[in-house]
Amino acid sequence: MTEFKIGVISDSFRLPLRESVVLAKELGAAGISFYAATPEFSDMEPCGFKRYCADLGISIASLVGELGGHGWQNEEENRTKILKLKEMVLLASDLGTEIITTHIGVIPEDRNSIRYGIMQSACRELGRYAADHGVCFGIETGPEPAVTLRAFLDDLDQPGIGVNLDPANLVMVVRDDPVQAVHTLAPYIVSTHAKDGRNLQPCDPQTVYDAFAVGGFDQLVTRTGPLFEELPLGEGDVPWDKYLKALRDCGFDGWLTIERETGENPAGDIATAVQFLRKQLHQISVKSEKA
Repeated sequence: MTEFKIGVISDSFRLPLRESVVLAKELGAAGISFYAATPEFSDMEPCGFKRYCADLGISIASLVGELGGHGWQNEEENRTKILKLKEMVLLASDLGTEIITTHIGVIPEDRNSIRYGIMQSACRELGRYAADHGVCFGIETGPEPAVTLRAFLDDLDQPGIGVNLDPANLVMVVRDDPVQAVHTLAPYIVSTHAKDGRNLQPCDPQTVYDAFAVGGFDQLVTRTGPLFEELPLGEGDVPWDKYLKALRDCGFDGWLTIERETGENPAGDIATAVQFLRKQLHQISVKSEKA
């Protein structure tokens, strides 16, 4: 049976990186993901950090390749971003991880739009470069429905670009079914986030992600009221039993990376999330054996 691996995004702890690695180990996680484009990591020696993680028995599940702004939607900004992301590909290779997760912006449904072409061009260049180095960019779900992302990837036909499936983003922002999203995106899934949440009212994804890009999401909520809420695993609208079974059935055997962006006790929520996932996976295993 497919075996999943449980990881944590180190930034979720809101602690220095090395302390986060230690805490992830103590809470029972097997791997960590971390934001590579931070001053804290820039001051570290990559091979030394890799040894530090290995000595603790922690794998580097992926790098988080966020560079801020509107993802890969702006052709002028992409000139600089592509160079930085290529450096990140080399870093991922040095650290022994094959995945860089990132948001690329909101994919338009109109395949003839200028923005669609700009995003395709950036993905082709970065996908080729990543594939040449044994790395894959995982586009995080949420800014658009899964069917729109699938069409974009089919048009792209680039092995260095895949999907980082975040079920909570789909639920919170676009009211998409994360179970169906697994089946829709199955050939492209290289990583997942273990996050939960609930949509509170219909919202425009472009407006939401534009607000995140300029750091003004709080102001957006002031105008519109709460749009969605991120919640501890098992307390939101992600149907975890069906979602994990869908991942298993499609052959995914990668990381379930816990992400906790809100809440006053992230370490406690992450500890609970590790146990929640283990229980869910055990139940799936038992049902499979009885079938």
